[in-house]
Amino acid sequence: MHPLSGSNLATLVRVIWENGGVSPRRMPQAATAVAAALGRWPLSAAEKVVVARRLRRAGPMPAPVFVVGHWRSGTTHLYNILSKGGFGYVSPLAAGLPWDLLGLVALCRPMLERALPRDRYIDSIPVKPDSPQEDEVALANMTPLSFYHGLYFPRNFGRNFNRGVFLDGCSAEEIAAWQRAFVYFLHKVWLDQDQRRLVIKNPVYTARIAMIRQIFPDARFIHVYRNPYEVFRSMQNFFEKLLEQFALQDYDGLAIDELILATYDRMMQAVIADSDGLPEDVFVEIRYEDLERDPIAELARVYGSLDLGAFAAVRPEYERYLAGIAGYRKNRFAYTDDMLAKVEGRWGAFLERWGYGRPDVALAPA
Repeated sequence: MHPLSGSNLATLVRVIWENGGVSPRRMPQAATAVAAALGRWPLSAAEKVVVARRLRRAGPMPAPVFVVGHWRSGTTHLYNILSKGGFGYVSPLAAGLPWDLLGLVALCRPMLERALPRDRYIDSIPVKPDSPQEDEVALANMTPLSFYHGLYFPRNFGRNFNRGVFLDGCSAEEIAAWQRAFVYFLHKVWLDQDQRRLVIKNPVYTARIAMIRQIFPDARFIHVYRNPYEVFRSMQNFFEKLLEQFALQDYDGLAIDELILATYDRMMQAVIADSDGLPEDVFVEIRYEDLERDPIAELARVYGSLDLGAFAAVRPEYERYLAGIAGYRKNRFAYTDDMLAKVEGRWGAFLERWGYGRPDVALAPA
């Protein structure tokens, strides 16, 4: 099952049409996605009516806490930890079936949970029914504006990616439609999560803090950053794994390294500009290496800065979770002199800003 199997028919048909169709060998996946959208349509339509009624009764949703940071910077690790502190979050089924979260998912939850993948494709982190997920997969099933459409349709990789991350070339109407889908989905997740304050993790929002603050003026942000050398090498693996798994078109010849280099620069410039002048009870930064070394101290600092509640009350849950993942080992990558030089040439300002040097790892053969 391709992730687009959770899309509504209008979004699915549009992205397939606008991106020139799918490769012949991927036709079965596309056909399954279309059949799934058609089969779910009556239930999805009915759910819209039910959600509207429930939201009218529920009252205002508290502004979420957003975990931001470039991909492969440790945002998932922090998100997983915070989910144990009583926050609501995006579940795997919410991410995969955003139109049907409060209807079909509720009816068929045990069967759907058994169909979840065992772990994430990029780093072998286990996927369980309560594993927090990014909302980006869900939004790719609700709107054409998502970087995932670059992975699904790599003939238009750069265009889809930059539209999905930086909104390049998007009209005001397209952006407004994305915002409506974003707000609608988060409210559905809030209902699904018993109206607990949400913590949302999505690297895309690293470049959209100003926009999100317009939508949710009381939102809080935690920016996680990591050694850029490690981010670069891990991103190469990220794209390799996800394209292999999800591309509905052939993707030979993509300039992945250049996309990584350009995206990181733009994203970090955006988060620096958008956070400039924000008080520390709105925006706080975490160095990933500090989170690894002393997670409890970093969590306590974040709670105090952002006024997230009594840390002592949730500390035992965080300690229990951290003890349970103590044996997890991250991916380890080799580097080449060329890789290191690329990072230094393009990301030198960020290496200097955060005080990072070359990683202490062996170089790969040239």
